[in-house]
Amino acid sequence: MRIDVHTERCIGSGVCALVAPELFDQREDDGVVVLLDPDPAPDQHENAHEAATRCPASVIEIREAG
Repeated sequence: MRIDVHTERCIGSGVCALVAPELFDQREDDGVVVLLDPDPAPDQHENAHEAATRCPASVIEIREAG
């Protein structure tokens, strides 16, 4: 799995950081998403998918390996 984020579209809702704090954080000045781990371990894949699904601006892109 590979995660990419489109920060230019982020609205700073923080859902990703709440759902998957091991993978996402937010910049302090404007709340825009910060990707902490673009290649998460398998035990974080479900959290990554949930964060992507719940993101109101659809800025999280997940590409599956293979």
